[in-house]
Amino acid sequence: MNSDLPPLFFLGAGRMAGAMVRGLLAAGAISPDQIVCSGGRGLSAEALAAETGIRRETDPLTALAASEVLVLACKPHQLDELPPELAATTAGKLVVSVLAGIPLARLRQRAPQARNLVRTMPNTPSRIGEGMTAYAMDEPLTSHDEGIVRALLEPLGKVLPIAESHLDAVTAISGSGPAYVFEFTRALAAAGESLGLEPADAARLARQTVIGAAGLLAQRSGSPAAELRDEVASPGGTTEAGLRALEEAGLEEALRRTATAARDRSRELSAG
Repeated sequence: MNSDLPPLFFLGAGRMAGAMVRGLLAAGAISPDQIVCSGGRGLSAEALAAETGIRRETDPLTALAASEVLVLACKPHQLDELPPELAATTAGKLVVSVLAGIPLARLRQRAPQARNLVRTMPNTPSRIGEGMTAYAMDEPLTSHDEGIVRALLEPLGKVLPIAESHLDAVTAISGSGPAYVFEFTRALAAAGESLGLEPADAARLARQTVIGAAGLLAQRSGSPAAELRDEVASPGGTTEAGLRALEEAGLEEALRRTATAARDRSRELSAG
């Protein structure tokens, strides 16, 4: 990881910005005095600065002028509320966006003279360093800028460079995917209750089963999920009977429809 990052300015200081800042500092990638944050009307920037030792600046244009990299981490609807002077101030800067649904073309309108633009799609496990972040760039990254982008994103978890045309599909799988896993966990616990288990016991069994299975997937990263599934399912056994019921219920088709609906909604939001 790049240990000599240039000055960074976080425009927005919410959960994702906080996760990135904490990850960078924990990795020793940059010192706190090289990071500046600015927030909206709330107290998030003040709280993040107090917790981490980074600097808080109330004037975003002043902070940006002194930084090489702008990390756009405000709420997506706030993009159009940013001061018009921002366009000139981003000249020659690297702009990294974590704004959901904002395409590179729209970012380029707001920062026409930026040296490059990077659009990212992190997910909520990024808050604990176990995320999956895909990113697309406006132009090919120089080795210097690629080092910056990876240093920013790798503390959040795994990273994947991808064409922007695939980011809506990424949103449907890894962006929204944690919610599908949480819903599966809830439904598994509900199934346990229907079999007579106490609600607290069913919830504990379902939760730890999902946590353990995810840990095994991580440990056996070279093994396809289907291979791990087959290790559990003995021929003619209980798991095979359960898997057959899942197949008959149309699990794969249901997940395809789920992902398609999420992708289509992502496209609508990006177009809007």
